[in-house]
Amino acid sequence: MGSDTVRTGQAADETAERRREQRGWYFYDWACSVYSTSVLTVFLGPYLTAVAESAADADGFVHPLGIPVRAGSFFAYCVSASVIVAIVLMPVAGAAADRTGRKKPLLAAAAYVGAGATTGLFFLDGHRYLLGGFLLVVANASVAVSMVLYNSYLPQIAPPEERDAVSSRGWAFGYAAGSLVLLANLALFTAHDSFGVSEAMAVRICLASAGLWWGLFTLVPLKRLRDRRTAGTSTAPPVHGWRQLASTVRDMRGKPFTLAFLLAYLVYNDGIQTVISQASVYGSRELGLSQSTLITAVLMVQVLAVAGALGMGRLARTYGAKRTILGSLVAWTATLAAGYFLPAGAPVWFFVLAAGIGLVLGGSQALSRSLFSHLVPPGKEAEYFSAYEMSDRGMSWLGPLLFGITYQLTGSYRDAIVSLVAFFVIGFVLLARVPVRRAIIDAGNPVPDRI
Repeated sequence: MGSDTVRTGQAADETAERRREQRGWYFYDWACSVYSTSVLTVFLGPYLTAVAESAADADGFVHPLGIPVRAGSFFAYCVSASVIVAIVLMPVAGAAADRTGRKKPLLAAAAYVGAGATTGLFFLDGHRYLLGGFLLVVANASVAVSMVLYNSYLPQIAPPEERDAVSSRGWAFGYAAGSLVLLANLALFTAHDSFGVSEAMAVRICLASAGLWWGLFTLVPLKRLRDRRTAGTSTAPPVHGWRQLASTVRDMRGKPFTLAFLLAYLVYNDGIQTVISQASVYGSRELGLSQSTLITAVLMVQVLAVAGALGMGRLARTYGAKRTILGSLVAWTATLAAGYFLPAGAPVWFFVLAAGIGLVLGGSQALSRSLFSHLVPPGKEAEYFSAYEMSDRGMSWLGPLLFGITYQLTGSYRDAIVSLVAFFVIGFVLLARVPVRRAIIDAGNPVPDRI
């Protein structure tokens, strides 16, 4: 009885420690999601574009490094550049974390470089568009690298039967933080005169506060998460991360349907990420909507993304994940087509568009991740999901590039936004061609009743 009591006590202690570590893990989503929501989605696009336009020549061009760039394309190009930097850094950081077992110092470095760059956006004013572009590239690449390290903790802090719930709670923490801070931003922005600050100063405070929030709440996971030393260390150079990624892709060639799904996801997710990052620029510069209208629309998206994910989850139980995702891609295409015809100065119709985006946003991403999990060979989950993470965060640069080039050539944000339809159409065709049941069997997994 004594030994049983000891084992029970040890199990209880291990469970309590795991719960404590999980709660700390949630707080990194709480910390960094504010950057994605307040900075990248709402404030920085319109504000940096305005700063670039104030620095532009008579023809509307700025000249970074002597290259003529239409001021309205500058933000999109910077987002694209930041993702390319992230592509270079993510496998290197991942390999270093796996090699040393010391994820926490790397997570701290990525988080505080990003938080510092975001806080530095307070100094973005006048004609300092180059400063804004540089800080955007640093912050956006940093958040991508930090998320690779953050996600890699999940298998260590949650057994398989808990991972769905733990992952979902982290996702919910992020949306909750984004909504909370956006409400505070909306209060400051709409009543900036009452606070004795200009509209531009209110935007700069909102940008900097996201960086301070990010840095402050990152202290919680850094205190509670613990590093686990790997069995033996490697002396391989950091480029090993690229070799591992290349090895994974080579292995996927033996699972061509898994690779085909990943390619389809890469394409349509690029479109999703570009819509998220460029919608505020479209709303402010093309439709002439106020910042408070854009903030309200993003708040709506935040709330409806949760409802949409739950609703699409129910649809997937009836029609299968693949069909439901295909349906969401049709909805994305219809939403962008409708966005092309939105009248300027009509916030009600923009809210309708935001509602459409919100209802398909969460479900598209949640069901894509769950469907991919069925296509991963047993024992290779971490390896395959690292490639998935690269597709999710590291490859979303073609969309912003296409958006920026289309605007550069046409001078029309309407043409730029509708050009993104190509990603959803091509992604639909690629996904429709994936025989999911056969892919699951080839991966060595049981086939669910509905897939």
